[in-house]
Amino acid sequence: MPRDPVRDRARLGGAAGPAEPWAPAWLRVDLGLFIGAAGLSVVGVVLVWSSTRAESGAAMALKQAVAVVVGMAAAALITRLDVRLIRAVAPLVYVAALLGLVAVLSPLGRQVNGSRSWIGLPGGFTIQPSELMKVALAIGLAMLLADRADRGERQRHRDIALAWVLAGLPIALVLAQPDLGSALVLVAMSAAVIASAGGPAVWTVGVAAVGAATVVAAFTSPLLSPYQRDRLRAFLDPSLDPQGIGYQTTQVRAAVASGGWDGQGLFAGRQTQAGLIPYQESDFIFSVAGEELGFLGASGVVILLGFVVLRALVVARRADAFGRLLSTGIGVWLGVQAIENVGMNLGLLPVTGLPLPFLSYGGTSMIAAWVAIGLVGNVAAESANRRLAGRR
Repeated sequence: MPRDPVRDRARLGGAAGPAEPWAPAWLRVDLGLFIGAAGLSVVGVVLVWSSTRAESGAAMALKQAVAVVVGMAAAALITRLDVRLIRAVAPLVYVAALLGLVAVLSPLGRQVNGSRSWIGLPGGFTIQPSELMKVALAIGLAMLLADRADRGERQRHRDIALAWVLAGLPIALVLAQPDLGSALVLVAMSAAVIASAGGPAVWTVGVAAVGAATVVAAFTSPLLSPYQRDRLRAFLDPSLDPQGIGYQTTQVRAAVASGGWDGQGLFAGRQTQAGLIPYQESDFIFSVAGEELGFLGASGVVILLGFVVLRALVVARRADAFGRLLSTGIGVWLGVQAIENVGMNLGLLPVTGLPLPFLSYGGTSMIAAWVAIGLVGNVAAESANRRLAGRR
């Protein structure tokens, strides 16, 4: 009897399944994930254009568009790589990213807003190694913990200790910049991957205790720069710094609140177009969506971000141990970073300077996010190929 693709699709989990074995190879990468990320990236370019056109015309939007194209090309290439190659190069990627974090703290590093997080490149470009480390750490932890997880064996304490050493080195270097926001993302991602791999609960409790102690130290010691401590304190009381970060947070909240249900219109936000919010194209890009697109448009952005995170976690459920750990790490990374950024724009969380994935201005963060999408797409394709091989 001839094959019925519709019947096969239903038997394999329904039309929503992104990687059915009967599909061509290029359809096995979870197209929904790519479409969601592409939609966010397009919206991001438009919002960057709106928030910077009065000052620089279309220049920054064009740079952002180039970063999107480069990131999408990298993602497309990564989806075609053999997963064994990705696992093999994981140590090299990790070491390269770690060296980048070390270089940031050297004379090569460039300080902006109290944080030494960038390396200057020829032509006026910069690179932010902490964004690349998120990719490297996700791959490195998945490679380290996948073998025992694949065999269904409980992780040994020494394996978990080694995993936390692997995570602790970049976390310490990122805190030294200091960049508390990125450090929190790395901690959350590491904890999720290690827990998903079957790490003993005592390690999770211990890490939570260390994290709480770190937050206390951020307020009471020189761990963070005075500028960043002001950011945290101004979250609780904007009047403490009315000319600095307190002013910034007050303006952001006012911009979001003024959008109403349907917004003031694209390129028509009063505060956005007047340039009243510093760094609105990067840290506070969500406030542009809130003011100009309103509650409905901003909610659409949040829903699309949630969809991308959910798709990464769905891919994780269908994958082998390495793919599950890798996709889980990436999903948690993107989800926690989105929550931190949207939360600080709404005045619910302190300002940490984290970009909103796929929307905030910044070439390194955009390319890193798209590399992450490519890795999840690779996992989805590998899972589909494995199911196809099992049916033959």
